[in-house]
Amino acid sequence: MDPISLAVGAALLAAGFVAGRIGRRRPPAPPSNPQPMCGCGHPLSQHDTGTNTCYAELRRDAYDKRGRWAGHTWVPCTCRQYVGPRPIDEVFVPRVLPPAD
Repeated sequence: MDPISLAVGAALLAAGFVAGRIGRRRPPAPPSNPQPMCGCGHPLSQHDTGTNTCYAELRRDAYDKRGRWAGHTWVPCTCRQYVGPRPIDEVFVPRVLPPAD
């Protein structure tokens, strides 16, 4: 092995190591105030706790009769706030008895 090629290789290794340490990305800071989210991605504050309906609106693409894009329309979110681990029967079936006080 040639001593010059060993020195060049060591210099390349050291330059790569230094560039990797300097150019390393920092992890993003966590959000300051995390909010509980539904499975649809909306915060739980936009859901009615009694009926489990979501009051948020989604932006959907609209098309005309010929199939051309005609802009956006706002439609209500169709989720029912199922975030688990409640049994799914409690979400979609209305309560038979009034809530206990």
